[in-house]
Order: sequence, then C-alpha cells, then structure tokens
Amino acid sequence: MLDAPHTPFSPDARHQEAAVTPHDRYGELFEAVALAHIFQDSKTFADCIPRRSPAEIMAAYEAARDRPDFDLERFVASHFDSDLLPGQGYESQPTDGLATHIDKLWPVLTRNSHQHPRWSSLLSLPHDYVVPGGRFREYYYWDSYFTMLGLAASNQTELLCAVTDNCAELITRYGHMPNGNRSYYLSRSQPPFFSMMVELLESRHLRQALDYLPQLEREYAYWMNGEAELAPGARHRRCVRMDEESWLNRHWDDRDTPREESYREDIEMAQRCRRPPETLFRDLRAGSESGWDFSGRWLDDVQDLSTIRTTDFITPELNALLYHLENSLSRLHSAAGDDTQAAAYRRRARRRQAAMDRYLWSEERGAYYDYDLARGGHSPHLTAACVAPLFVGAASDVQAERVANIIANRLLSPGGLVTTEITESHQQWDHPNGWAPLQWMAIEGLHRYGFTALAETLTDSWLSLVQELYQREHKLVEKYVLYPGADFATGGEYPLQDGFGWTNGVTRALLARRTGRQQ
Repeated sequence: MLDAPHTPFSPDARHQEAAVTPHDRYGELFEAVALAHIFQDSKTFADCIPRRSPAEIMAAYEAARDRPDFDLERFVASHFDSDLLPGQGYESQPTDGLATHIDKLWPVLTRNSHQHPRWSSLLSLPHDYVVPGGRFREYYYWDSYFTMLGLAASNQTELLCAVTDNCAELITRYGHMPNGNRSYYLSRSQPPFFSMMVELLESRHLRQALDYLPQLEREYAYWMNGEAELAPGARHRRCVRMDEESWLNRHWDDRDTPREESYREDIEMAQRCRRPPETLFRDLRAGSESGWDFSGRWLDDVQDLSTIRTTDFITPELNALLYHLENSLSRLHSAAGDDTQAAAYRRRARRRQAAMDRYLWSEERGAYYDYDLARGGHSPHLTAACVAPLFVGAASDVQAERVANIIANRLLSPGGLVTTEITESHQQWDHPNGWAPLQWMAIEGLHRYGFTALAETLTDSWLSLVQELYQREHKLVEKYVLYPGADFATGGEYPLQDGFGWTNGVTRALLARRTGRQQ
C-alpha cells in the first residue's frame, strides 16, 4: 500500500498570528457579546474589525467590565467596526439581461487582501478573490469552483487564475484549503474541488496542471491523514478504514467547540439537548465542512438539528471528489515521468471506486446513498448527492442509467434537481430548495453518460427558474424554491442571501453553453 504523501509545513509567524480565531483572541469578551444578543447574527462579531490591538481592547475590557455603569453594547461599538457587506450601494439595472447582470456583478463581488484591516479574522490572500455576497464576505472553497465556471464564461481570465492560485497558496500555507479565508474556518475544509479548479484552468490553456502537483498531493495527505495506522473498522479524523481492503472518507472538524460564526446558536442548542456538547459541536462543524449545512440527511430526527450525526456518514460526493483527485494525481505523476507514483495513485482510485460500490451503492434502490457507520448500513434518505459519482465518471454505465432513472422519477422538479425528498426538516438543504452546484453536477454527470435529454431538461428548468425570479426581483440568490412563482427560499440558520457567487457562476456557464457563444 502506498503511504499518503506528506509534505511538512509551518506557516511563518505572520500567518500563525493571523490564524488566531476571534474566540481565541477575545475569550470572555467574545462569549459575552455572543450570548448578550448584541448582534442578530453571531457571524457579525466574528467578522468585526478592531479599532485597536486585541491586547489593548482586552485590557480596556478587563478594566471596565465590573463597573456598575458598564455597557457591553456601547463598549463593542467604541472598539469595533462592522465589516462592510459586499455590494452595498450597488443597484441592478432592470433593463440588463441575465448574462449582462452577472457580468456586471463580478467586480462588485471581487475583493483583495490589500483591503484587509489588521487584526480581523480574514486570512490574507495574494490575489483578488470573489465572495458569494450577503453575509458571506470571504472566499469559500467549494463555492469558488462554481463561481469559476461563470468567470470562464465571462472571459474573466485573470480572475479565474487568481481564484485557483489563492487556493494553492492556502494549501501551501496551512496544509489544506480551509472552509473559507477566515481564521475560524481553519479547523475544517469543504468538498475538495481543487483538482477540478486545476483541470478547468488546464482545459482553457491558462495553466499547466503539473505546476499544482505539490498542492494536490498536500491536499490528498490532509484528507487521508492517519490511514496507515488504521485497523479495519477504525476512523481517524476524515479517514475511515472500512475493512481490510477499503478506505473511504467522511467529514470532520479538528475542533469540538461552538462554531464562532454561530456561537450563541450552538451554545443554546447544547443547552436544550442531552448529548455531550463536544459531540454536538463536532457534528455541527462537520456538517459545515460538508457544505450541506444543514440537511435532514445528517439528522436522526429531521425536525431536530441537535440530533445531527455528520461524522457517522460516508458520503458519495466527498468520495467522488477524492476519486477525481486520485486520478488527477496519477495523471500528473505520469506526465512528470514518475510511473511508480502514477500507478500507485491509479490503484488508489480503483480501490476507492470498489469501496464506493461496496458501501455507497444500493443495488436494491438503484442509487448511491450515504453509508451510516454507526448503524452499518445505508441512510434511508435519497439525496442529490447520488449524482456525484456520475459527475466524476466513477459510476458504471448500468449504475449511471439507474441513477438517471431515479433523477427522472424522484428528484426532478419544475425548477431543477431536488436536494432531498425530506419535506419536514425546515433545513435549507432539503426539499423544496434547489442549489446551483447540485444542478451543475447533475447536468454534467448526465451528459458524461449520454443522458442528454434529461440533462437538457434540467438545464432548461434551472435557467427558467432563475430567469423568472430575476425578472421579478432583478437579482440572483443563494438558493431557490424549485417551483416557478414561489416565494423566496427559506430554512436554515440565516435569511436568504443575495449575490450570489455560485448561482451566478453556474447560471452564466449554462447560458453560455446554451447560446454556443460568450455573451
């Protein structure tokens, strides 16, 4: 068995200092602000900009907090500024077509680290980056791949390369691509799309994929950390040894504390449930790493988020993306003339594909399902994640046909691909909401296996849905109710966000493909 590649890394002092989280930095003050409901959204204070050094602020807080006239809200207002929302002051032009509107949004959503204030929770990046919009004022991992699809369609070549190079920089610096470029996101990642980013640049002749080989190997080592020491049935961080011959992956977070962007919400949830708080916090954090934050697919009781068990599930989409990464590493080592490593990664890809067939594929149900480690079987919930093995080419032709039938008969709605069939959870990654990245993966996967008519039906449904809301509201949003004429999507921990990065990206790419030309 090939040992997972590992390259030691050690961020320099400047980057180590920047990686200190707001809770680590402000401690009791951070907790007091979160629990006092000073801000409606806990993320607001996690993103606030200090007016003085953290040491000076903490000294002032410790000197003042016990005074009878101490006012916490006034103290925060005098020592911190709120981070500006991206796009404030921007007004769309109702006369613009959808493609033109998206093209005009790219500069509105673009940021640069030169604008970063000192001591904020933002991690510096060497190049411009695109934020999703709304409360999301930072660079997110899997969002950025789908944003890149739109940048490519808009001929934003320089920004397309910058997004990928920023990801490579963070992997080099920290050993993995974090959830986003905030210090409080460093303890986890997101679905690993870096190999897809690199492939996109190479396909457009903008970069040599081989230039990114060190970062691709480092990311793979992150996900496979601990694999060599695992006995069958054992788990370590994100890696699980299923049996003598099978290794698969799950989502995880290296911290078991309340999420800083949702500190009050997590504390209050822990107070209402009987689970050990550290177990609850870890599963909430792992759910955030999955990108599906949150869905009934993770819950024992789909109406109770505190029953979340994300770390117990092996998922189709995570393992499909790691299959793509293994194949990419094999191809690039071959291009570099290292046939031994190329063959080793090829064996790893085959091993993963076999394990996905063994543990994720349900012959009885005809689709890929999450595998529940705690209960030793498939989850009862069919989800749109079943398209991911088609997206990366890991399914057989027979499997792909059965998944296509499942999509057509159970997951297809008037507005596109249904996220799950769970209707009673009130979580944002469940029915009736639809999300741009899942539409893209389904459309691409169906095209890959020759189900062109179904892929085109999905494309038409999604574009019609986005166009219909754009004509009414003159904006794109984070997620959509998959029924034309419906109200805005709801569910989840925060209000619906405008912008919106990956909706712009997927929609722009589909528009360009539909017209057969750049618009």
